Amino acid sequence: MSDRSLAGARRRPSRHLPLQVLLGFLVVYFLVPFWWVIVNSSKDAPGLFGGGNTLWFAGHIDYLGNLRQLFTYDNGIYGRWILNSTLYAIAGGVGATVLSVMAGYGFAKYRFAARRFSFALVLGALMVPATALVIPTFMMFSQLGLTNTIWAVILPSLLNPFGVYLMHVYARDAVPDEILDAARADGAGEIRTFVQVAFPLMRPAVVTVLLLSAVASWNNYFLPLAMLSDNRLFPVTVGLGMWQGIASANNAGSTSLWSLIILGALVSVIPLVIAFFTLQRHWRGGLSVGGLR
Repeated sequence: MSDRSLAGARRRPSRHLPLQVLLGFLVVYFLVPFWWVIVNSSKDAPGLFGGGNTLWFAGHIDYLGNLRQLFTYDNGIYGRWILNSTLYAIAGGVGATVLSVMAGYGFAKYRFAARRFSFALVLGALMVPATALVIPTFMMFSQLGLTNTIWAVILPSLLNPFGVYLMHVYARDAVPDEILDAARADGAGEIRTFVQVAFPLMRPAVVTVLLLSAVASWNNYFLPLAMLSDNRLFPVTVGLGMWQGIASANNAGSTSLWSLIILGALVSVIPLVIAFFTLQRHWRGGLSVGGLR
């Protein structure tokens, strides 16, 4: 190897050093709050407010005791909130994904009247903040008598303009028209062509939309806060917010809710982590199918 090559090899790491430092800072920035939650979930009230190190464990670590108290406090209402969030995330995520896939595929592969105008409306909907639609949605559902029901949370979650846009872009580029024409020439109908030919090629985008929709439904706070008044229908986000208000007002009696709130926040993240790692293999599988095609 020449001296020039050696000098270039020595200089190359220094060129990427600022980017590596920035990435390291971002990793620390995102991991420190998660580590704080993990550490403080093991503490009781004296451990939280005793003035110790907030980024390290106290002398007494009692995850099991805190978990037992979390799932038994107020007749186990936290477990019901987790089930509610699971229902809203599955129903909203799957429903939004189905509608997004059908709409995006239709916009990408079919020609019909007012197609450009309809897709322009979808793009316009991307510009509208979801929180700006909560009050009009509440008034409409109130007139229909659907407030304080699970449908007041599920039905608005089915609309995902970003999912439609993502599926449109992906279907347009990842599903060649020649493959669809060949399937039709072989006698396959439109449904069979979509299910057996187009859908496997679209799987990475489908999984992405499913994950984003489910996470958005799980983390949804303002919509269920406005729509629901029965705490038995609350998702975990609104439930923990209610506990925080009670703890701030110090109306929890002899029970310190802060340790339950922190542990409840940690437990509520676990299903999202499991969903992410479970769906990861479908990204790889879909990309492999696309390469084979």
